[in-house]
Amino acid sequence: MTQIRKPSLTPKEAFDLHHEALVIDAQQPPATRGFLFTPTMKTKLMELSETGHNRTEASSILAKMAANEIQKSDVAKKEYMDLWTKSGVTIASSCLMGPAPFDDAFEIAVDNISHARAYANALPEHFEIVLTSDDIKRVYKEGKRGVNLNFQDTTPFGSNLDRVDYFYNLGLRIVQLTYNLRNLVGDGCTEIYKTGLSYYGKALVERLNDLGMIVDVSHSSQQVGWDAIETSKTPIMVSHSSSNAVCYHDRGKDDDLAKAIADKGGFFGVVIVPGFVQDKKPIATLDDFAEHVIHLVNVMGIDHVGIGNDICGNGPETGDMFEYPDNMPATIQYFKEHPEVFNWSGFRPEHRVTDEYKLADYKNFGDWPNLTVKLAEKGFNEEELRKLIGLNYLKYYKEVIG
Repeated sequence: MTQIRKPSLTPKEAFDLHHEALVIDAQQPPATRGFLFTPTMKTKLMELSETGHNRTEASSILAKMAANEIQKSDVAKKEYMDLWTKSGVTIASSCLMGPAPFDDAFEIAVDNISHARAYANALPEHFEIVLTSDDIKRVYKEGKRGVNLNFQDTTPFGSNLDRVDYFYNLGLRIVQLTYNLRNLVGDGCTEIYKTGLSYYGKALVERLNDLGMIVDVSHSSQQVGWDAIETSKTPIMVSHSSSNAVCYHDRGKDDDLAKAIADKGGFFGVVIVPGFVQDKKPIATLDDFAEHVIHLVNVMGIDHVGIGNDICGNGPETGDMFEYPDNMPATIQYFKEHPEVFNWSGFRPEHRVTDEYKLADYKNFGDWPNLTVKLAEKGFNEEELRKLIGLNYLKYYKEVIG
């Protein structure tokens, strides 16, 4: 296991630094739809499992319940904010749109924005949706928590570029060009043929630039990444991915692309998804995660790397706080049992997102400080840690969004 140099902070010092510093998670998908799991929601989940609902359907129903409970229940508000407090995270980028059938994408995205607004409206003294870098700094100064809003696909826009403006006005600031499969913009990273941006995709990037929005290529093909660098007038982002040089995965990025992103002033957030960061064993460790950070710092420089851990619960997928029963299998098992249903996620068995893949020393979002402690153990000093866990993201965000 690589150790870049002798630790300059003890584990306690690193833990304390984490809880004092500006900490930004570049991708925490369920922050406004999956952090709550109240007794009422637990009862509802059991009912849904008994009536034949699948995990995707249940997740959508529970997210709506959570948005209602956060507005009405002091217990729910405390549960939600306690998780944030334990995490020590100041700002998380919350996903409002992931893989879904094209016809449903717009409505799903609008619903998820409504849920995010419900949290902000319910917790005005503690939590808000941030739009600018000044918002981020103010939230940190005031001891509050916040989210910025992202899409992990462009399907809600359909073929109408004016919808980019529509969602911008609703608070969207970060747009991933594709999820794993092909859309109108280009190819995703698990598609059969991994080509680049379409003409429509180039026009969409230009619209994002005009509005001052972030172009994200985390799930996109390598070629979409290269085309985005060429097309975009502002630096692009990989909000959450891994290094193919450390461990190959279709979701990972090659060194030459990572370096090109850094050379243009971009940002790369490293995931902790267990099947992405290693391929040797079912149980990944935070050492595996640290290897990717160390390598990418060597490739891109210390000023361009951060953390977009991409999971709330402990794998194998993005996870949330919901405790699904065995008769609600995760993606790969579900589509194995239902071959007649098209798999919009784009993940297949070889992508190591099955149930056996877990992460040691990280149970849920509340264990985020363990990432900082691990990086300190690997020898990153205080200044470097502050950059990796927050300041690099803030600098990038300010340049692109203001």
